[in-house]
Amino acid sequence: MMGAVLLALLPVVLLIGLGIALKQRKFLAEAFWPQAERLGYFVLLPALFFHGLATATLDQLPVWELVTTLIASTLLVAGLVVAARPLLGVDGPAFTSVFQGSVRFNNYVGVTLAAGLFGAKGIALAAICNAAIVPTVNVLCVLVFARHGTAKLNARGIARQLATNPLVLACLGGIALQVLGLHVPPGIEPALKALGAASLPIGLLCVGAALDFSTARQWVGPVVSSSAVKFLLMPVATLLLAMPFGLTGPALTTALLFQVLPTASSAYIMARQLGGDAPLMAGITATQTVVAAAVIPLVLTVLAGWIAA
Repeated sequence: MMGAVLLALLPVVLLIGLGIALKQRKFLAEAFWPQAERLGYFVLLPALFFHGLATATLDQLPVWELVTTLIASTLLVAGLVVAARPLLGVDGPAFTSVFQGSVRFNNYVGVTLAAGLFGAKGIALAAICNAAIVPTVNVLCVLVFARHGTAKLNARGIARQLATNPLVLACLGGIALQVLGLHVPPGIEPALKALGAASLPIGLLCVGAALDFSTARQWVGPVVSSSAVKFLLMPVATLLLAMPFGLTGPALTTALLFQVLPTASSAYIMARQLGGDAPLMAGITATQTVVAAAVIPLVLTVLAGWIAA
């Protein structure tokens, strides 16, 4: 397991490293990176999710077991983080960053690793994971921002944030085609596939370019707290809940993989838009992305050994 995960992780590390180098050397104009992130978030990644869910052969996959495990573990951990807020000693905006760092995940890294581990089956499993966790995490984060962020949201604002989220809409669209038994038109399907394929390298380059370690030292406590939840509590909770739901094999490995991913760079954008602590969010994102290179293979190997035992 360790060797397979490291091999799948290598292109992720290389592309993130290339993104760091391109940003530091100013090979591309500074204005390129925000626009590339916008393209990925609103076009490329939704195309990947929609195509993956609409075209996946799901009849041989444990869809409901996987979905139930992921949603249940995410809700459990989110509830524990909210309950532990008085112990963290941070204000409301800072807590929103700790919360996002605990539950949000980097889609680009997850899909790339799943594909590297299990090929086409991994992409289908990753699409299911995204369909389960993306709406769940976005609902939870918007609710936490509504309660603890400086830009207070009313019910209408919360509904608007959820109804216009491109990742949520793409997942729901792909699921709808599956449920209705419809197919993507032949002329459109290759275009969606190409857009989705482009999302992975561009997204990972943007992850590297967005890393900012300048604030990590200022927020040691919150960074450590959110990372402990993300890399330890979340995968353990997922494994414990997977057992009664009967989730095993590649589906279980993929579930554990997605629940141990570092938080996404989009968390920083949400922190800026909804009144969170954006500098703290940048520090959490940068720290987790680097730590994940060592933690992901270790966690998957240890938990796989626990399962085998």
